[in-house]
Amino acid sequence: QVQLVESGGGLVQAGGSLRLSCAASGRTFSRYTMAWFRQAPGKEREFVEAITRAGSSTYYTDSVKGRFTISRDNAKNTVYLQMNSLKPEDTAVYYCAAGPFGGLDMRSGSYDYWGQGTQVTVSS
Repeated sequence: QVQLVESGGGLVQAGGSLRLSCAASGRTFSRYTMAWFRQAPGKEREFVEAITRAGSSTYYTDSVKGRFTISRDNAKNTVYLQMNSLKPEDTAVYYCAAGPFGGLDMRSGSYDYWGQGTQVTVSS
């Protein structure tokens, strides 16, 4: 069982930055691929970025290329999402998720554990 708690969301102007954190409970954090998803009002949840267990590889959706960076600290049981050059279309609830597999996967159904989400609002 893994419990995930996101933090770091808020209101920011377009062009600004935020860093999201997701703290995981338990001693098996390093066994999970971690990912960030987001869901805007009236839209389906979409994949943002994922990172492998050891943090050696990442995969992101094209819309965040060059702006968002996922990282993890296994000693702190925490995964991060650094978001730069934010745009109004990045406004959404951001969720972190944990999947008990190696490699990278952008399908939400592959992830077993989810946080409660943190709101990110980007004003124009």
